[in-house]
Amino acid sequence: MFSKRWLITSLIVFAGFAVLVRLGLWQLDRLEQRRVFNSRIFEQIDATELKLSSDNLFEDLFEMEYRPINVVGEFDFTGQVALRNQYSNNQLGVHLLTPLLISGAENIAILVDRGWIPQEDSSPEKWGKYDEPGVQEVTGIIRRSQLIPQLNMLPDPTLEPGQSGLEVWSQINLERIVLQIPHKFLNVYIHQTPSGGLPELPERDEPDIELDEGPHMGYALQWFVFSLILIIGYPFYIRNQEEKVGNIKIEKNNE
Repeated sequence: MFSKRWLITSLIVFAGFAVLVRLGLWQLDRLEQRRVFNSRIFEQIDATELKLSSDNLFEDLFEMEYRPINVVGEFDFTGQVALRNQYSNNQLGVHLLTPLLISGAENIAILVDRGWIPQEDSSPEKWGKYDEPGVQEVTGIIRRSQLIPQLNMLPDPTLEPGQSGLEVWSQINLERIVLQIPHKFLNVYIHQTPSGGLPELPERDEPDIELDEGPHMGYALQWFVFSLILIIGYPFYIRNQEEKVGNIKIEKNNE
């Protein structure tokens, strides 16, 4: 294996073995991260509903993602935007994202994903039919800003100085959306969930939360199996090749 004839090949094989083992360990790290994430989410889902008010506005809401939340306030429809390419029962539409001015908190707002409306009403001039004026009680789930575009979606363009804000977005990037709305915003948004007394549209839904462990264990086992096949099979390969060379030499000598 370490003879001059096989030295370079052996080094390549051992390097490949090391890479395969490292890939397996990386997948195990990913699995552990997923388990920690799931544990945090389960803890928040099972937590008591947070009654958001002027008394607890500045708690660490960012670390409470997926915790149930309830807040009272009035929607500011002048700052409303939409999230494109959203589906309900295989029908294309958008989600309306509306600032909620929190009661008792001067000019402090939280963005609310009020749910789905059909594509034929996706243009801003048609959003008014879905306004919910007056004081509203919003129940939902705390969510963090979406920094990565949804699958197969292009990122939202960066606006040049002097350009007006975007009315339709590809992701709920709070840090960018709130720049075009004249309120002080909290660093999370609310995914509003169904509750009694709400109109049929916008259609509220429960957030789709994946809490399985994903394919990481399977991938890890796959990489480890490949590494074993390589490191165990390599000596047999060498022996086979050496036997072939030996047989050829014997045949030549016999000639």
